[in-house]
Amino acid sequence: MKKSIIVPFLLIAALIASCSKPQARRPISHSSGTFMKESIKRNKKLIANEESQIDSIIKSNPATKYIASDKGYWYFYQTEVTADTIRPKRGDVAFFDYDVKDIKGNIIYSETELRPQVYYVDKENIMMGLRDGIKLMNKGEKVTFLFPSHMGYGYHGDNKKIGINQPLVCTVTLNDIKPESEVKEN
Repeated sequence: MKKSIIVPFLLIAALIASCSKPQARRPISHSSGTFMKESIKRNKKLIANEESQIDSIIKSNPATKYIASDKGYWYFYQTEVTADTIRPKRGDVAFFDYDVKDIKGNIIYSETELRPQVYYVDKENIMMGLRDGIKLMNKGEKVTFLFPSHMGYGYHGDNKKIGINQPLVCTVTLNDIKPESEVKEN
């Protein structure tokens, strides 16, 4: 008789235990967010310093008309082509030459070292600033870009000549633009 009372009691207890909601696991470590806050402060200070350097270059050349881009870099035309309005876009191939200098004007990579450049627009991984800047150019134009480090090679550099967090000056000549289909046929 005792077994017949115990078995239903155990079944009822098992049912009640299985209906309770499982407890969420708590994280083992709690992050205070100080690392992220300090990283943000450090990056803001770095960007402000780079922009200050670029601003001093712009102010030291009052005869040059610098244009601020929406992406956070500055540029000016050495050769501007206003008759042509075709600019590189996704699906085009841009043929260009360029050089890379540090913010003080010292050559890091010369045009002859980097020549020739063939870029499948928005389909290849090149420096972020160049990726955007080339799309602002018409065929035959020569433009000098002043890139803060986050538009260049950022906190990593290029593992060769460009250091970490180094702002860059790039002078680009867009030689030709062709549809990708024409380039593949040749």
